Amino acid sequence: MEKNGNNRKLRVCVATCNRADYSKLAPIMFGIKTEPEFFELDVVVLGSHLIDDYGNTYRMIEQDDFDINTRLHTIVRGEDEAAMVESVGLALVKLPDVLNRLKPDIMIVHGDRFDALALATSAALMNIRILHIEGGEVSGTIDDSIRHAITKLAHYHVCCTRSAEQHLISMCEDHDRILLAGCPSYDKLLSAKNKDYMSIIRMWLGDDVKAKDYIVALQHPVTTDIKHSIKMFELTLDALISFNKRTLVLFPNIDAGSKEMVRVMRKKGIEHHPNFRAVKHVPFDQFIQLVAHAGCMIGNSSCGVREVGAFGTPVINLGTRQIGRETGENVLHVRDADTQDKILQALHLQFGKQYPCSKIYGDGNAVPRILKFLKSIDLQEPLQKKFCFPPVKENISQDIDHILETLSALAVDLGGTNLRVAIISMKGEIVKKYTQFNPKTYEERINLILQMCVEAAAEAVKLNCRILGVGIGGGIIHQHELVHGSSFCAAELGHLVVSLDGPDCSCGSHGCIEAYASGMALQREAKKLHDEDLLLVEGMSVPKDEAVGALHLIQAAKLGNAKAQSILRTAGTALGLGVVNILHTMNPSLVILSGVLASHYIHTVKDVIRQQALSSVQDVDVVVSDLVDPALLGAASMVLDYTTRRIY
Repeated sequence: MEKNGNNRKLRVCVATCNRADYSKLAPIMFGIKTEPEFFELDVVVLGSHLIDDYGNTYRMIEQDDFDINTRLHTIVRGEDEAAMVESVGLALVKLPDVLNRLKPDIMIVHGDRFDALALATSAALMNIRILHIEGGEVSGTIDDSIRHAITKLAHYHVCCTRSAEQHLISMCEDHDRILLAGCPSYDKLLSAKNKDYMSIIRMWLGDDVKAKDYIVALQHPVTTDIKHSIKMFELTLDALISFNKRTLVLFPNIDAGSKEMVRVMRKKGIEHHPNFRAVKHVPFDQFIQLVAHAGCMIGNSSCGVREVGAFGTPVINLGTRQIGRETGENVLHVRDADTQDKILQALHLQFGKQYPCSKIYGDGNAVPRILKFLKSIDLQEPLQKKFCFPPVKENISQDIDHILETLSALAVDLGGTNLRVAIISMKGEIVKKYTQFNPKTYEERINLILQMCVEAAAEAVKLNCRILGVGIGGGIIHQHELVHGSSFCAAELGHLVVSLDGPDCSCGSHGCIEAYASGMALQREAKKLHDEDLLLVEGMSVPKDEAVGALHLIQAAKLGNAKAQSILRTAGTALGLGVVNILHTMNPSLVILSGVLASHYIHTVKDVIRQQALSSVQDVDVVVSDLVDPALLGAASMVLDYTTRRIY
């Protein structure tokens, strides 16, 4: 095993409730089955899989050669709100015996169905780790509430889109336990190359039907507004009858209201209409080919806005059931599907079009990522979840550790003359500062920085300061938040290259702003002038025991030394060019120069902006910071912002 701590196979229980979730879980199950040296797989089947009216879809699991360990009849018929609640209760009664017998290390639960909520609740209460597939997404109806409830119960999360990942983080889930993998069904969709799709089309729609000349319809009840969703289904069928194209209609799922929708189908004679084929279930492999070659898909199924985008098939999404889903350009929304004419117009607009294929929900490599993620789960880690809550500003209750401790950061400033390390509190107060002369060699500087940080950290304990991290670097503020970048290295502004043949920089490159305008760069130029007896002018002297530095160069420039003035002008120009690059990239409203050299550069920087910048950014304010030790405060803010706000 890669990591799971027990040096044994990971016992994985996959529980599937209906035809839709099996299409997402099956690729994972196949992947687990191909690695018997790592995993043991138990399959639990419940929900509508076991009901004849919904196609007895457990058979497709058997046809895929999976051993079904347990079948649980958990559905209370009635297809209304009370029946859903009773079904959850029945599942909760039956599941404990199954889980006690199987004793899985981890249970994989998919999506947002009421059956899945029963599974997650049972596993959580029985201290079984839960991996939730497709958390963080936004759709509509009660599904959103159920999905997010499962997220709170789950220990690990596999999400399909970047937005879903951000939603999970916003919901205070631990980022280290979130995998952005893509949708497992896309692994199959993007590799589907069945050339004999015409035989599938003929099997389900008739021998006289051509590709791109038929419609697939799949519409479910909206449990938060059952009456309206039934009316909308009636309007949809009327529009399809008027549109006069061969149509494959799949029966709705088992949600409250589905029985009434079936009555509408029968009232309108859909099962006997020559243009319609009404079916309870289509195997997923065949369903893929049917939607891939359809002239249009219509309804409110998540499949329409998610999976069908992989083929560029035009989709008409009706009503509010999928209102929050991310979609490709192939989806036309009819949010207020309140008239037959509106739906009919949508059919005329969409039917027969071909859109670019969308990969919003996956790139075809979800399963390998998920298997790797499963292998990384350490069963020795505590089962108790940890939520990453943002700080609470006002809390009436108190804790003695918080009273005595001061949340702080170590800030490091690598100056030309001095190295400085400071302990800085959350309020921006410098608790203690340490200063040492900057050694000559790189190795000596690194060793001294480490030594100073160790000393400061030890002193912090005595001062009741809890050090949250160490900060070094510049900063960009966007919408009142510090920009960190993908690897928390954003705003290395000193290493913007402003000349292809400039002086060597400590970073290993050359021509960086730092190589021209930093304190160390000015110290280097001052030493060159001093060695050539070109630095000192009347009114200046450098004691023998004092190292020549940037301040001597500045003093010489003020006293009229033309060479010193030229060096400062070149340094200011380099900084100005770097600022111009930032203006053209970021278009900020304010540029703040900080440090002891800032006041000596600001006029040159403004001149360069006037001469080099586009007119659209020339009005930017450029000011000198009036903070004491702004470099140290800025470095500390990077740590304090990240560790307390969890901004990604």
